[in-house]
Amino acid sequence: MCLCLTLALPFQAVHETILNNKFLIVRTKELMWRREDSQRFYQEHSGRFFYQRLVEFMASGPMRAYILAHEDAVACWRSLVGPTKVYRARNTAPDSIRGAYGLTDTRNTTHGSDSVASARREIAFFFPEFSESLWYQQDEPRLRCGLAHYDAEERVHSLPKAGRTESS
Repeated sequence: MCLCLTLALPFQAVHETILNNKFLIVRTKELMWRREDSQRFYQEHSGRFFYQRLVEFMASGPMRAYILAHEDAVACWRSLVGPTKVYRARNTAPDSIRGAYGLTDTRNTTHGSDSVASARREIAFFFPEFSESLWYQQDEPRLRCGLAHYDAEERVHSLPKAGRTESS
């Protein structure tokens, strides 16, 4: 099981896709970005033709950040998200998130980590309090055994408290 990060709009449709495809939601956070936050996150794209549009779009309204867990999470999520270019997504992967909900290449509905290394960096950006190593030591083995349950109110998968089972 590994982790990935996604940023999502529209919330409910993407959330349902996550759950329907058996991803575990480790953490989620709703946020409003300032322009400076968007510039920092997408700094590697600074100077590219789409950078300014991307920065403005990501700072234009609320979004939800997720830490997702799944076997081969990065590749599985990228497959569900579909191609970056919405035109291509609509033609080659119409059931993908971008194929169904993307508007333009810049407003393509979701961001997904493109590698495990990117996932680590991006998770730290949005969830600085999250300890990946602690998660792998304490939670991941129990999640792998199927002990997680989905908490609809919190919109995350949770584990029973240590020493308790689901039936306790």
